[in-house]
Amino acid sequence: MFKAGLDPNFNRFWTGESLAQFAVQLGTIALPIISVQLLHASEAQLGYLNAASTAAFLVLGLPAGAWVDRWLKRPTLIAANLTRAIAVSAVPVLYFTGSLQLWHLYIVAAVVGLATVFFDVAYQSFIPILVGVHRIGRANSRMEASVQLARLAGPSIGGLLLKVLAAPVLLGAVGVGYLISSIFLIATHDKEKSLRRPPTRERNLWAEIREGLSYVVHSAPISRITLANLLSSVAYTFAMTLVPLVVLRLIGMTSFQYGLSMAVGAAGGLVGASLSGRLTAKYGTADVVRFSALGATVMLLAYPLALLAADSRPLAMGIIFTLGFLGNIAVLIYNITQVSLRQRLCPLPLLSRMNASVRFIVWGAMPISALAAGWLSTALGITTILWVMVLLGLVSAVPLWRISRHLPADIH
Repeated sequence: MFKAGLDPNFNRFWTGESLAQFAVQLGTIALPIISVQLLHASEAQLGYLNAASTAAFLVLGLPAGAWVDRWLKRPTLIAANLTRAIAVSAVPVLYFTGSLQLWHLYIVAAVVGLATVFFDVAYQSFIPILVGVHRIGRANSRMEASVQLARLAGPSIGGLLLKVLAAPVLLGAVGVGYLISSIFLIATHDKEKSLRRPPTRERNLWAEIREGLSYVVHSAPISRITLANLLSSVAYTFAMTLVPLVVLRLIGMTSFQYGLSMAVGAAGGLVGASLSGRLTAKYGTADVVRFSALGATVMLLAYPLALLAADSRPLAMGIIFTLGFLGNIAVLIYNITQVSLRQRLCPLPLLSRMNASVRFIVWGAMPISALAAGWLSTALGITTILWVMVLLGLVSAVPLWRISRHLPADIH
């Protein structure tokens, strides 16, 4: 019987991703600091940067799923990681040659986003192949726990390192992380070749894309999850775009304090990852999905409340730390539960196209949302847009409220 974390083959995959995630999180704090403090980016420019990082999901999100369904997943993951490693390594090189500008970050973000489209679609489709359909939830919980451990340690350590290192140097660690992940993926074995059936006829790319998109639209539980994820995606893209400016410039937190706030949120995510399986077993998938989606809004609420308390930096930081911790518990419970549910419901031959279709709908809205966040905050003020963000987060839970009516009887 497979035990996530004990099976040697899964261990290789899990260890590689865990080490990579730690290196990635070391660099996560660096990019906003480079753009806000080093290159003095405005709200609109932060919008352009976040739009560049997610534009590929809008442009290539749908065909990526059909292509990945045709390809072997593990080589796709390796190629995507190597591409990302090369792209992010350009930033410290440009910095040390004295030529780093914002437009360089736009290009790097776009290339990394392009590779991430293929990595994410292949990654979610690879887990069921690696561990089997009935062990998906357990594997996802372990993988998310590793991500949260990396998020817990990485930003706070990164914040400390920024006291003695330039921010672009930390992005070099991201490239190392992708490289390490590739090495462990090379050492991982899977049975995908034996599971694949040769096509009986030449397949039409657009017909395959329509098949995957049609499945998402016509599967009631998956379409409801997708709509909820779309609404929350807009809200969290607003946050991703504006929060660095809020905490670093308006509230005046230091780089270390910003990293510490991310680490505290990750601690909440670690708690959520450990609770998701037990909560689902006790209360059922439907209740866990809908209530965790609602509870995740707490994290979004932290930032407009912190701005109201900006005259007292300790109080503002306390709000961000506390609500970030609580909100991330709900976010991780929701993410693990809804991803595992989608993987269980979808037939294996459609899995990559289903994941790509969901990503296209959800992540495809992100570049538009990032641009909107920059423009609207300039026109209407950051505080107004932060409250709109909270409202969107609350509304995102509505499509999930009656999801239990659409789940098969064997899914508790």
